[in-house]
Amino acid sequence: MAMAEVTIRGAGIFGLSIAWTCVLRGARVQVVDPFGPGSGSSGGLVGALAPHVPENWNAKKAFQFDSLIMAEAFWAGVEAAGGVSPGYARTGRIQPLTDDRSVELARARAENASTLWQGRAEWRVRPVGEMGGWCPPSPTGLVVHDTLSARMHPRRACAALVSALAVRGVEVVADAPDRGQVVHATGVAGLEELNRVTGRTLGSGIKGQAALLRFDAGRAAPQLFVDAVHIVPHADGTLAVGSTSEREYDDPRSTDAALDEVLDRAVQAVPVLHGAEVIERWAGVRPRSRSRAPMLGQHPLHPGQFIANGGFKIGFGMAPKVAQVMADLLLDRRDGIPEDFRPEASL
Repeated sequence: MAMAEVTIRGAGIFGLSIAWTCVLRGARVQVVDPFGPGSGSSGGLVGALAPHVPENWNAKKAFQFDSLIMAEAFWAGVEAAGGVSPGYARTGRIQPLTDDRSVELARARAENASTLWQGRAEWRVRPVGEMGGWCPPSPTGLVVHDTLSARMHPRRACAALVSALAVRGVEVVADAPDRGQVVHATGVAGLEELNRVTGRTLGSGIKGQAALLRFDAGRAAPQLFVDAVHIVPHADGTLAVGSTSEREYDDPRSTDAALDEVLDRAVQAVPVLHGAEVIERWAGVRPRSRSRAPMLGQHPLHPGQFIANGGFKIGFGMAPKVAQVMADLLLDRRDGIPEDFRPEASL
């Protein structure tokens, strides 16, 4: 039987993950990106792999849950193959509860999680005193602690995938002709092409700003979500804080007072961060489809080709499952893509 051939256009998290999964299934793969791997929003800092709340369950939340469960084995396999750590660990997440209403909602969600999360992770309401010194203050004295959330370092994750692919003889190249099945995982540029050709807004770029601090909270410290800010300890002794969500902007790569405000909120919520050195400020534009779900399936503009786009804030968390269903489609003609994820949902 002839070896299946696949061309991936785009070396962000979706493109690299699909490439890796196809290689594992025996396909001959090439990855093409004129700007190099992780050059767009996948080259960010935060790496919060956090679930949607366990309520109003739908295909998107179920897909994300499956992907977060798959992530540990996925990233362990990548690291074992290429020798580069993605910084992944399922360390959980803490969220302070600010008032009685938030406590009531959190307890209801805990009951939902006991079923929806299939006993594979927990969402619990716990007293601050049970959570250790890294736990932020909470007005109610209570927090949500979930054990499904994980963290990783986005840049290191992309580097780990590139290294694993290289071991299998796959390099990211700046240009090459299409060969075999073609997947467009081109992020914001791909959404802009859709908008331009169709004359409709099928997706957009949302700017985000984040910062990296020199602060070692411990390798096993959970991430925090406080006052709409993600605070994510990384394995290398740094800590990421982010991010903004900007629909309108002049410079997609610049940081400004909006990031300063995020950093101020982080320090107010977690006073121990006061005085921590900011070692990097980052800005980038994340691709969001109109439906807010990843856009997977037949490409609307390129007959016989495919699209994987619109990861927005959940791209890294969704990547293992996105890679699985796209490899199923490309190599086995098995279509397990949720209806809400198909490009038609945004048309």
